Amino acid sequence: VLQDFHIFSGTIFDNIALGNENVDRVRAVEAARTVNAHGFISALPDGYDTELSERGQNLSQGQRQLLAFARVLAADPEILILDEATASIDTETELLIQDALRKLTAGRTSILIAHRLQTIQEADRVLVLQDGAVAEIGTHDELLAREGLYYTLHSLQFQETA
Repeated sequence: VLQDFHIFSGTIFDNIALGNENVDRVRAVEAARTVNAHGFISALPDGYDTELSERGQNLSQGQRQLLAFARVLAADPEILILDEATASIDTETELLIQDALRKLTAGRTSILIAHRLQTIQEADRVLVLQDGAVAEIGTHDELLAREGLYYTLHSLQFQETA
């Protein structure tokens, strides 16, 4: 799932199923519930049958992100790659997305590319890149304890939000 994922013109359901014959209405709704998208979808005039404009312009950035997560969960890939999953969203939506990420990555190999370090705090292993090379490897807690580059980035990021 890229930072700029694609939402197609068509219904919400069509965007979740995305041509996958194994995704029926029940599976689409289940995926949407799991990633916290069902609430906003149900509030739309036609729910899962709501027609979306090209690129999902009639949805907020956070809603498009959650819809993309529902699509991924419905497809149930063994390996998941997420590029900056919490980019360009408000704080309230970020909390929904953080919860969705925990559910989406559970039980599968996941690679998360993140600048917001809160996104990767629960990762089994964090690789910190600097100038295209691996600078540090460890868990969130191990990297903080080393007080290296990750620690510096983490301190700067959480100082900005304080």
